[in-house]
Amino acid sequence: MCTTCNCGQSEPVIEAPLPGARRLELGQALLSHNDAHAAGLRRRFAAAGLPVLNLLSSPGSGKTALLERLGRDWSGSGRLGAIVGDLATDNDARRLRAAGIEAVQITTGQACHLEASMLEPALDRLDLAALELLLIENVGNLVCPAAYDLGESLRLVLLAVTEGEDKPLKYPAMFHSADVVVINKIDLAEAVEFQREHAHRHIAQVAPAARIVEVSARTGAGMAALREAIAAGLVAPALASPVPA
Repeated sequence: MCTTCNCGQSEPVIEAPLPGARRLELGQALLSHNDAHAAGLRRRFAAAGLPVLNLLSSPGSGKTALLERLGRDWSGSGRLGAIVGDLATDNDARRLRAAGIEAVQITTGQACHLEASMLEPALDRLDLAALELLLIENVGNLVCPAAYDLGESLRLVLLAVTEGEDKPLKYPAMFHSADVVVINKIDLAEAVEFQREHAHRHIAQVAPAARIVEVSARTGAGMAALREAIAAGLVAPALASPVPA
């Protein structure tokens, strides 16, 4: 996988260990450090009464297009804000701004996921008190981001019909972490011979509690149902159980 987050990569081959060398397990320490920052983010979101949605998927599944559609159709009392993670470029943040979303780009370089500590300076560039909902568009990756809590209220995992029905079985940790699974590009389902029943069964197998919504970010089909699912799942942190200091 990757050496950035130690996400279960296979055992490295070491031809000749150095004399006196010790093995140090870093994975748990990294996640503990992230969890501490995530708890701080939850307190910050609670102070603003701001619900937060973490959107995860593989590259090309339509995360940005989905958020653009949400931004264009948004009729809430406050603005939408977004933090966008990508290895390079600010293309997605510029697209979201054009859709009416106040967006801040995080360029991660070689990091294949967002971490809670990365969000802290980005939040300083947003007027949290003026936002009704904060959207986090995570780095496109179905592996590493699953393990990293970002202080979100709701985790939404996106699956495009062009990716195939077996992705939930191949990446169970990601889909298991989802509160809502969105099947996107449903307008292409017939063209790519997408097996809808298989996809629903696979999602239910690894994420039985997740709500499933089918949409097309391009045509707008299913977006009303998605907005309902988001509204039903989001709870402002100020109303949720307190997070220990």
